[in-house]
Amino acid sequence: MTEVTLHHAHQTRSMRSLWLLHELGVPFKTVVHAFGKNLRSEDYLKLNPSGRVPALEIGGQTLFETGAITQYLCEMFPEAGMGREAGHPERADWLVWVHFAETITQHCAALTQQHVALYEDHMRSPIVMKLEAARIGKCYGALERRLDGREYLLDSGFSAADVSCGYSVYSAQHFTKLEGFPMVASWYARIRERPAFLASLPPVDDRLYPREFFEVPT
Repeated sequence: MTEVTLHHAHQTRSMRSLWLLHELGVPFKTVVHAFGKNLRSEDYLKLNPSGRVPALEIGGQTLFETGAITQYLCEMFPEAGMGREAGHPERADWLVWVHFAETITQHCAALTQQHVALYEDHMRSPIVMKLEAARIGKCYGALERRLDGREYLLDSGFSAADVSCGYSVYSAQHFTKLEGFPMVASWYARIRERPAFLASLPPVDDRLYPREFFEVPT
C-alpha cells in the first residue's frame, strides 16, 4: 500500500488537498503545522522549498503545489472518480476548473495578508482590500455562469474540480459574500455538506482566520 503523508496548516491551501484525500477514501497521515516561520526550517524546506503548505509525501516522492497534488492523486487513485483522465470528453473542462481555483485563491491570499498578517491598522490598505474583494466577486461571476443549469462544475457530476474551487470559495467567503450569486450559493451549500469537506475543517480553537468575515475598513 502506498504511504501518504500530508503536511497541512488549518484553513490554508493545504485544506484543498486534505479534502481531496478524504474524498478519495485512501489511508493517509496528516502532519499539522502552525502557520508561521516554522515552515522555513531546513527540514521543512526539503519538502517544500517555498516554505509553504501543502507538501505531500507519497510513495517516495514529494509534491508541493495543490494543482499538481490534485492531478497526481486523481491519477494514482482513479477508482474514486475524482479525476477525468486524458482522452475523457470532460478532461479539458476538468483541468480548467481545477486550476481556476488558484485564480480565486490568489485574491484570498492578498486579503489574508491585509487582514491577518498585517496586524496593525496603519499597515493595511483599504484600497487593496476593496480591489481584491471586487476581484473575488468577478471570480464568483465566472463560477455563476459555469453553474447555470448544472449541479456541479462538470456535467458528469462531482469531481476534484468542485473540491479545488470549493476550498477557494470557503476561503473567499471570509472577505466577499455570495449575495447575488445564487447558483454558486446553491452549489456551495451542496458540497459543504459532504462528509469529506466536514472532515477537513479545522478545530474551532485552531484557525488561521479569527473571524468568520472581515469588513473592509473605511
